[in-house]
Amino acid sequence: MKVLISGGGTGGHIFPAIAIADAVKRRDPQAEILFVGAQGRMEMERVPKAGYDIVGLPVAGFDRKRLWRNFAVIVRLMRSMLKARKVLRDFKPDVAVGVGGYASGPMLKAAQRAGVPTLLQEQNSYPGVTNKILGAKAKAICVAYEGTERFFPQDKITLTGNPVRAALLESAMSQRQAKEALGFDPDKKLIVVTGGSLGAKTLNESICPVVDMFKKQGVSLLWQCGKYYADLYVGTDKGNPDLQIVPFISDMATVYRAADLMVARAGAGTISELQLLGKASVLVPSPNVAEDHQRKNAMALVEREAAVMVPDSEAREKLPDTIMTLIADDRRCAALSRNISQMALRDSDEKIVDKLYEITSR
Repeated sequence: MKVLISGGGTGGHIFPAIAIADAVKRRDPQAEILFVGAQGRMEMERVPKAGYDIVGLPVAGFDRKRLWRNFAVIVRLMRSMLKARKVLRDFKPDVAVGVGGYASGPMLKAAQRAGVPTLLQEQNSYPGVTNKILGAKAKAICVAYEGTERFFPQDKITLTGNPVRAALLESAMSQRQAKEALGFDPDKKLIVVTGGSLGAKTLNESICPVVDMFKKQGVSLLWQCGKYYADLYVGTDKGNPDLQIVPFISDMATVYRAADLMVARAGAGTISELQLLGKASVLVPSPNVAEDHQRKNAMALVEREAAVMVPDSEAREKLPDTIMTLIADDRRCAALSRNISQMALRDSDEKIVDKLYEITSR
């Protein structure tokens, strides 16, 4: 089978896409897979590192605040549609998968017009505009949350969950071993703060003033500040064995095993990882996303008492105390861990591949 996978822009789109590709290859080692991303976005680097070919479209996102800037965006969209048609002619896919992101729109639209069966993988509880439009002609829509029949034709929806990186689930380390591997005292609780690979300004500015508070409370802190903020924070942890400030975490499998409490944004991929690994968490949804979907993602957990949410606008004031109150409450953390585990949807990648074969009648 020849499978075209389109989308990207963030790890929340890229990692599920790679997980789907890996599952296809496990099912059929002879399958041909081609990724289509957006030029200049992180998928153009991450996908080749995962061992797959990728083609970049010159597509860019619309500027919703400064509408006069969108003439160039429309020109790039038209060029992307033309290039998408060429990709279809050259690769001749049996099926096209859209995972969200700038490239997904023009590529999947071109595939639908060409009669190629399409499958959408919607990670969020509230879909973006592009997937809502594409959903009308998609053959199948794989979702991670219940209630998406408000946005998509119900007969096309399959609840699969979001695929996550296999390495996260394969680690056999105990929590104690993981803390030691990271260089922390295994007898102290570990709080992990991560705003993603680029960093989250709000999280950084909420944590920085209270670093000494964590030390006084006898807990360890692993703080991923992001590469945009590395010059501000990395290196300021010298002399404190219970504090590590890093721009990027490559070994998230060990970090998840070690953490007693996660503090993170509420991207769909992050939430799926927290569910599958059963981690107590404080979520600070990013306000800088389409349709405020991160807040909706977080609320889906909060309503099940599976996570604590602090709004971005209140984080600088409330986040430190929220973290310290929660890390000291073993019963509450255990309940959060138990409840979020119950929301996990497992083997998502295999379920999506099952659907791929179904819609291509293979």
